This record gives sequence, C-alpha cells and structure tokens, in this order.
Amino acid sequence: MKEKSFLQLHAYDSIKNSILSGELEPGQLYSETKLSASLGVSRTPMREALQCLSQDGYITIIPSKGFMIRQLNEKDMKDSIEIRCAIEGFCSNIIASQIHTEAGRQLLRSLEQTLDAMEQALDREDGLEDFIYYDHQFHLLLVNYMQNDEFNQIFQRLLYLIHLTSRDALSAEGRVTGTVNEHREYFQALSQGKSHEAYQILIGHLMMPLKMHGSLQ
Repeated sequence: MKEKSFLQLHAYDSIKNSILSGELEPGQLYSETKLSASLGVSRTPMREALQCLSQDGYITIIPSKGFMIRQLNEKDMKDSIEIRCAIEGFCSNIIASQIHTEAGRQLLRSLEQTLDAMEQALDREDGLEDFIYYDHQFHLLLVNYMQNDEFNQIFQRLLYLIHLTSRDALSAEGRVTGTVNEHREYFQALSQGKSHEAYQILIGHLMMPLKMHGSLQ
C-alpha cells in the first residue's frame, strides 16, 4: 500500500475529525473543490484522502458531484456487529487461556484502567464522547492483543460504524449504565479465565443494539 503524503494525511484527519464532531452532517452533498480550498490542499491529495475515507466507511463518494457522510442503516449495523462478534469472541477465548502470562496480566491491567476511565466519564455532565472513546478503547485492547494485522485493519474500517452504533444505542435510557455493568461482568469472567462465560457476556453485549432495534431473527 502506498504511503500517505503529509497533505493527504492532513486532509484525511481534518475531514474525519469534522465528521466525528458533527461539523459535517449526513444528508448534505459536499464539494471536493470547496473543501480543498478551505483546507488549503490541492486536488490530488484531497482526492486520495476522500478515497481512503470512503474505504474506511466514513463517506460515500458521488461521482462528478462530491461526497456525502455515511449514514447508519440496519444492515450496516447488523453486518458490523456480526463481524465484531466473530473477531472479539475469538479473542476472548484466547485471552482467557492466557491470563496468567505476562501479556495477559498486562492486558487485564489496561482493561481495568479503561473501565475506570469509562466510569469517571459517567460522572461528567458532558462526558458522553469520552465514554464512547473509552468504550471503543476497551474493545480495541481485546483485538490488538492478538497482534493480527488483518483483525486490526478490519476494525479500523469498522470504527465509524461502531461509533454511530454506539451513539445510537447509548441514547436509550439506562443504556450507558447497562454498558458499564456488562463491561464489568465481562472483565470479571475474563480475569478468572472463564472463557465460556466471558464469551456469552460479550456476545450479549455486542448484540444489544440489534435487540433494541428488533433486528434479531
């Protein structure tokens, strides 16, 4: 894969941050030319940045017109959750068998620190974005533990859909507290090497948005 240029990275990060912050909104058509001018980036790195954002699931490119921010639909949600169940479920089983290794113990420490940060975010009135960030970090720790480049790339492409799914699910009353409790229950089972119990808790947790939407068959 070709290495990204500085201007391409600048454009990619700027647009990505604008999407995540809500500055760029779904349902609107954005002009590549106008965005290039506003960011001070020429056409080629801008086009390459948009292609990368499209591949990573942030935008949909409309040929000869511009691009639109990707919106979450039920199929996207279902597909991404099923992929997560497959990967994170596998990771859980491996981790549960390795909790007594140095790498396993370090992972448990990192997971607990991330859980603490999630709970601290709950105490802040404007802490939802931080809460979502630490929620994602918790799950990324599980995936990154495997040091599997394919897993990491798949998750990188899913991050925006995961972000949208999290925001949607956490808007339901009581879901934030439920999410913390499920993470704690999962962590307890994992730290005791109870692979089957940890797996069941994890799958139930990941599938919750589909249950809320009535999408489970």
